[in-house]
Amino acid sequence: GVPEAEVTWFKNKVKLSSTHHVHDGLLLIANVSLSDQGLYSCKAANLRGEVTESSQLLVLEPPRPLPYLEDLTAVLSSAGTNTRSVLTSPSGTKMTVSPGSSVLIGCAVDGHPIPNITWFYSGEPLSLQHRLLAVGRILQILNISDAPDGEFSCLAQNEAGSLTQKTSLAIQEYRWSVDKLMACSASCGHKGVQLPQLRCLLDGAEVNVSYCKEKPKPALQPVACNRRDCPSRWMVTSWSPCSRSCGGGIQMRRVTCQRLTAKGSSVPMSNEACAQVSKRPVDTQNCNRKPCVEWTTSSWSQCNRPCIGPRLAVQHRQVFCQTKDGISVSSDQCSALPRPLSTQNCWTDVCGVHWRVSLWSVCTATCGNYGFQSRRVDCLHVRTNKPVLEHHCSWRPRPANWQRCNITPCENGTLLRGGEAVW
Repeated sequence: GVPEAEVTWFKNKVKLSSTHHVHDGLLLIANVSLSDQGLYSCKAANLRGEVTESSQLLVLEPPRPLPYLEDLTAVLSSAGTNTRSVLTSPSGTKMTVSPGSSVLIGCAVDGHPIPNITWFYSGEPLSLQHRLLAVGRILQILNISDAPDGEFSCLAQNEAGSLTQKTSLAIQEYRWSVDKLMACSASCGHKGVQLPQLRCLLDGAEVNVSYCKEKPKPALQPVACNRRDCPSRWMVTSWSPCSRSCGGGIQMRRVTCQRLTAKGSSVPMSNEACAQVSKRPVDTQNCNRKPCVEWTTSSWSQCNRPCIGPRLAVQHRQVFCQTKDGISVSSDQCSALPRPLSTQNCWTDVCGVHWRVSLWSVCTATCGNYGFQSRRVDCLHVRTNKPVLEHHCSWRPRPANWQRCNITPCENGTLLRGGEAVW
């Protein structure tokens, strides 16, 4: 302009010092950094007026790796003891984890503007069970057993470029271990063996054997041990049967002194050789000391009552338990013996009885609801045809001795009662 304009520079509406100015209206920013980003304005003014022009300076920074991720530390502190964490890197990191555990994978990157994060597994988008935390910068695998061998990677992208970082997770395997031996099965003789102790390990630490159940078990070869002559010892046979089944008997066994050699043979030794080691076992003992018992009975009662059928009654007797010497004892002591019957059926002429009924009497009415008729019911002895007490015939239902009769409606209200017509 005329006269020549004076140029003033502003950054974000704040006047810049003259040290930034360059002649001929130019502003030079050397070694640009993120702090230089902003709205730059230049104002040209003279006596005739002024004019302002602006330009927005955007500073782009491509994604770059960071040595740590603060968000990962915060998430890990609240995730529990069964959670491990690892950071990805451009060259790739590695970590070994336990089956079934949870894993946090951090994508520690920086850039301007803030890069977008995309996660991949073996070069493909994630399909296994997972969660994204901290705006996608942390990947949580909820069950690492679901992930077969493969590589996790994160792709960071912005307008200035992209960066891929990766990590590999190795799942520890449960395995059988046979590095220990069990105790020897014998202290001497020819049969002592040691079996390898089968243990389930995870990363060198012993865990419950159920974790290794799907792994094939290694072949266990027994190892001979303590194959040497045994000291002299008493040998006994089984006890003989008791000489009596009750009342006190005796049973016997054979006691000898022997020594078992490493070759498996038994060598007879003197009793003195075993007596120095232990006391001689007994070769006789009492047995079946319980008294001998039996069921006894009294005589049968008379066969006369109660009657349960024609000429059939029941008779009774007492049954009790006693020793061979005739001493009565509790019935429990005879419980192992078959118990005699205490009742039985019997034939008796006393029960030769039956019910005899007479003919029905004439009905007391010819119609209506009040007529009845009766008959005589007696218990008679079959042979003598004489009446006996009714309870002798109680084994058969007693016939009815009365019943209603002529219960048809009366015509013209006529009812015959005792041979007299009533209107």
